Amino acid sequence: MRLISKLLFVFVMTIVIMIPLMLIRGTISERQYYRSQAIDNIARSSAGAQAFSGPVLIVPYIETIEVEEKNDKGEVVRKVKRDGEAGRWTFFPERLDVQGKLAPNTRRLGLHEVRVYELQAMAQAGFDARIPADENPELPRKIGRPWLSYGVADVRGIAGTPQLRVDGRDAALVEGFGSREGGGVHVRLPAPAAGTQLKLGTRLDIKLAGTESLALVPLARSNVFKLDSAWPHPRFGGDFLPRQPQVSSKGFQAQWEVSSLASNAQAQFLAGRTLPAMDAAQRGRGDGDSNAAFDTSGIDAVGVALVDPVNVYSQADRASKYGLLFVVLTFVGFFMFELIKQLPIHPVQYGLVGLSLAIFFLLLVSLSEHIAFHWAYLVASVACIGLLGFYLSAVLRSVGRGLGFAVMLATLYAALYGLLVSEDNALVLGSGLLFVILAAIMVITRKVDWYQLGSGRPLAAAA
Repeated sequence: MRLISKLLFVFVMTIVIMIPLMLIRGTISERQYYRSQAIDNIARSSAGAQAFSGPVLIVPYIETIEVEEKNDKGEVVRKVKRDGEAGRWTFFPERLDVQGKLAPNTRRLGLHEVRVYELQAMAQAGFDARIPADENPELPRKIGRPWLSYGVADVRGIAGTPQLRVDGRDAALVEGFGSREGGGVHVRLPAPAAGTQLKLGTRLDIKLAGTESLALVPLARSNVFKLDSAWPHPRFGGDFLPRQPQVSSKGFQAQWEVSSLASNAQAQFLAGRTLPAMDAAQRGRGDGDSNAAFDTSGIDAVGVALVDPVNVYSQADRASKYGLLFVVLTFVGFFMFELIKQLPIHPVQYGLVGLSLAIFFLLLVSLSEHIAFHWAYLVASVACIGLLGFYLSAVLRSVGRGLGFAVMLATLYAALYGLLVSEDNALVLGSGLLFVILAAIMVITRKVDWYQLGSGRPLAAAA
């Protein structure tokens, strides 16, 4: 009965220590929310996650129809009217070549750093549009002035005045996307004649500022996007990945080649889809999670985000998930000492040790807001291990036992740091760590007579 009651006590104490661990995880989530607010505030004051599309050539027209009406004498007469249904022809480029240099920067709001950028881009496109001929020459359509439109997700990010040249001649851009809702710029062109071939060559030079992520929409028949930047930690997303990107400590270079045969962007544009941007939840996290994705409700796009490979809140949150394992292993060690060595340990002592283990994660997230994460981890772990080593030397009646527990905890903290920095190998490392711990417990207790322990009698010296 003594063994069973002690097991129940350790289980109850573990459940109790879970309460401060959950409160600390709530604090980490709260700090993540504050970071999300910082990103939103900076985006509202400058420009948010950007997306760029176009150009698209939209030609409006009005059908000419013949109607029958009665005159004053009651006779039915035929009249030709141009008040039929208005329509638009949408033409996409044959080719689209976008080359840009992404200049990264950071802005601070309180404790939080937010990554921003300025894109210096040149977009060249070529059109070969055939204006439909009139089906009935006696009822010709009235063709209006076309819009040549470029889409921009957040027009506040347009720096200076974009320069547009159409067939080698300067064209004055005006705000708005033209014929449909959405942000951007456009220019009006002369009205073409029915049945003519409309060939255009365009070049747009634009500076575009944004926050954290950029998306480019492949609306042409053949699309080539080239981006280079000094930011060494890009995350490529969207619907297409770049071909053989080059990423180094000096930055990255990436090139996409997308055909209209592989993309639904044109059909999605005609269906009224909006420009894509990074998913709001992932943008709020702002971490380096490779599973973070761009918004899938928008048009097909390629995307790149400037991420921080070590986000302190996501790292601290991942570390806190192992807090229960730390508490369980420490309490198991206490349990073994208490039963095998007949060394009584008071419930208050269990609780104080459990709280000191929980405080480590709070120290970690608070320190990492001011210093680098690896230094914060080192300071928090040394502080907690030193405190526990000093305290347990008195609790376990031996400096050697206290130092032994301190070494055990130092090993656990080192293993946890390895799990945090090796995200791709976290599962295999974590499962291997658990196996080693279980094997060590089994080896140490392989000769223990649990029936003798359960009866409350001291173990024999041989045991």
